Amino acid sequence: MKRFATLLACAAAFALPVAAVAEDAQGTVKKDSYRFLVVPKVVHPWFDKVNDGAQAAAAAIKAQTGSNVEVIYSAPQSADVVQQNQIIDSALATRPDGLALDLLDPSGNRASLEEAQNQKIPLVIFDSIPPEGMAIPYIGSDFCEQAKIAARRLVEVLGGNGEVAIMQGVPTAPNHSIRAKCHREVFAEHPGIKVVAEGIDNDSIETAQQQAAAIMQANPNLKGWVASDAAGPIGIGQAIVEAGKQGKVTLVGLDNLPEMLDMIREGVADSSSASQPELQGYWSVMLLWAQATGAKVPGYLDTGNAFLTKENVGG
Repeated sequence: MKRFATLLACAAAFALPVAAVAEDAQGTVKKDSYRFLVVPKVVHPWFDKVNDGAQAAAAAIKAQTGSNVEVIYSAPQSADVVQQNQIIDSALATRPDGLALDLLDPSGNRASLEEAQNQKIPLVIFDSIPPEGMAIPYIGSDFCEQAKIAARRLVEVLGGNGEVAIMQGVPTAPNHSIRAKCHREVFAEHPGIKVVAEGIDNDSIETAQQQAAAIMQANPNLKGWVASDAAGPIGIGQAIVEAGKQGKVTLVGLDNLPEMLDMIREGVADSSSASQPELQGYWSVMLLWAQATGAKVPGYLDTGNAFLTKENVGG
């Protein structure tokens, strides 16, 4: 995984000679090589899975077309939009063949995205939605439905009664804010469910653990948790175990990180509503490549959600 400093140090290496091009079928253009940049929100195991999918797509394009595809994956060390934009802007100066980005802040990322469009560099948004008014292809699951699956499950397990809490993630991130909003909508439909606290973990497992521990201490009657990001439920689960509340506080998690699956197997978590990060990385690169050839692409590609329980996560 390349860090920001590494990206700057290697910026000169990004400025590659223009690759040979040839006319391809139906008005598209084929190049001998492509260079795509993938920038997630932060260094995080979920985004490592995105990178795995992106690299698999690069290998598939190479195998099918013979063109070399380099995917440069560069993650901010913290969920900081300024740092994320610095990575993007440094890379844009080298004129890559495409950029895939998970937005930390639509308004904060907007100028960098507009610069990419001005340079006619193909764009894809993954695990998020484009800033208002910007026509950028985007990839992900239905964030609201993913959240509602988790919230409805928690309501079911609690029999429609009890105090619950929500872990928000990064409040400015569109996918996280949408999930938190949709959690609230489900809970509001059930008079017996009371949201007594909301934490903000900024997509950090450690912060989620600290927030969850403090919230459970302040709310001794808390019965359940949902989260709006992949780090949140892992930190919550750690706090539940440390507080000796396994079996007393129900956790319905998010996504399919190994730690999340282990918590389901061990009974720390009831279940998880999971998006599919590998598919998001794979199709991000595929859509960038298609745009780079001049092909038309869909405005939105839904990679779907899965509901994970002890019965289907395996041993």
